[in-house]
Amino acid sequence: MLFKNINKLILCVAAAMLASACSTPCDAPGGLCAPITSVTSAPPAVAKAPRPKPPAPPPEPEVVVETFAVPSPEDAARPSSIMQVVPQPAENADGKRAYRIALLLPLRSEALGRAADALRAGFMAALERDSHGFEVNVVETGDAPQEVLSAYVTAQEKNDMVVGPLARSAVTAIAASPLVQKPTIALNHPELRGDPQVPPQMLTIGLSIEDEARQVAEWGARENPSATALVISGNTSWQKRIASAMSAQLQRLGLRPRNVDLAPLNGYLQDSELVALRGRLQSEPAGVLFAALDPDQLRQLKIALSAPPLGELPVYGTSSLNPGRTMYRAGPELDGVRLLDLPWLVQRDHPAVMSYPQPVPRDEARISADMERVYALGIDAFRIAREIALQPQRRFQLDGVTGQLTIDFGNGPPWFERIEVPAEYRNGVPLPLAQ
Repeated sequence: MLFKNINKLILCVAAAMLASACSTPCDAPGGLCAPITSVTSAPPAVAKAPRPKPPAPPPEPEVVVETFAVPSPEDAARPSSIMQVVPQPAENADGKRAYRIALLLPLRSEALGRAADALRAGFMAALERDSHGFEVNVVETGDAPQEVLSAYVTAQEKNDMVVGPLARSAVTAIAASPLVQKPTIALNHPELRGDPQVPPQMLTIGLSIEDEARQVAEWGARENPSATALVISGNTSWQKRIASAMSAQLQRLGLRPRNVDLAPLNGYLQDSELVALRGRLQSEPAGVLFAALDPDQLRQLKIALSAPPLGELPVYGTSSLNPGRTMYRAGPELDGVRLLDLPWLVQRDHPAVMSYPQPVPRDEARISADMERVYALGIDAFRIAREIALQPQRRFQLDGVTGQLTIDFGNGPPWFERIEVPAEYRNGVPLPLAQ
C-alpha cells in the first residue's frame, strides 16, 4: 500500500509539472498537489478523508488582575521590572475562605511603574512569610485618577480589603469620594484642602518627606536648644518641600530659623554661592544647620564650611542625605552629619529587616535607595494589612522595616505614626545611633 501511494504521488507531481493549471485536486492522500484554494470553496467531488480540525485559539490572558495563589508568570507587555519575589501559594485557615486583599498599583504607569513593581515585590515578600489564610489579588492601573477610581470600586466588590493606590493624585481622588466602604490602606498621602481628614475606613501609611523633615527639626532643636538655626535648600521641588516643613516645625518650637536658598548648576552647588554663604556665616553665625540637599551637595557644603575660621557646625537632614549602600564613598567629609532614615537602609541587623529577602535586580541597573525604601514600604504594608485583618478595631504597634509604627484603625478616625531611625555618618556610611 505504501508503494502505491508513493507512485500515485510521483504521477501527480509529474502531471502538475506538465499542466499549466489544475482545476481539481489530485487523488494523493491529503491533497498534497492541490492548488491553494479558499477555505470557503465547495468540497471536491472525490471523497477524501476529512482533514483534522485546527486547534482552538488559546484564551486571551487576563492582564488586569493577578491572583497570587500560584507564582505569577512573567508578562512581556509590562514595563521592565527591577525585582521579583515569587510568593508561596496562599492557604485557607482551617477550611475557611482566605481573607482577600486587593493590591491596587499603577503598574502600567510610565512614571510610577518601577516604584509600583518594587512595592509589589516587597508586599509579596511579606506575604510569602505569612501567607496562611490570605489571598492577594494584584490590580494593575495606569495614571488616570478616573481609571483608578473605577478599578478601586471593582477591587472593593471582590475583596475584603484594598491596599493602594500609590500615586498621590489617585489617593486624593479616592479620599475625596464617597466610595470607601471597606478597609483601605493608602500608600501615599492625599492633598486635601481645609479639613485634612480622610474617610474612617482609610489608613494612609505613605513615606512622607515632610514628616521626616518635622522629626529632624525636633531632633536638631532638642540637641541644640539655644542655637541659631539655618535651613539650607537646593532648588528642586522636593528640596523646597523639606526646607518648608523644617522651617515651619522650627517656628512651632519657638525658633526663628534663617533660610538660604541655593541654585545648584547641573546638580552641584556653585562656588560663588558657597563663598557668599561663608561670608554670611562669618558676620551672622549660626549654631546648627538643617540641610535640604542631596549627598553630593552636602559634601560640597561641608568642605566649604569646615575650613577656618568657621570650623565644624552640627548638620541635620532627612533620608535625602543617604544615597544608598551602592553609592557610599569612604572618607571623612560627611562625618558627624545626622539624619533620619528607615531601618531597612541603616539598620541591617534589625530583627525585622533580617527576616525578609533583599531586593534583587532583574537587569543591570542598580537598585536605588528610593526603590529600596518603596520595597520596604511594601513589606510593612502587608504586615499592617495582616494585623488589621486578624484583629480589627484596635490600636497596635509594629517594629517595622520602615520604622516604629503605631496604628489605630476601626475606632473612630484612623491614626498612623512612623518614627524613623536616627543615624550619623562615619567614614562615609550612615550608622544608627544608640537610642
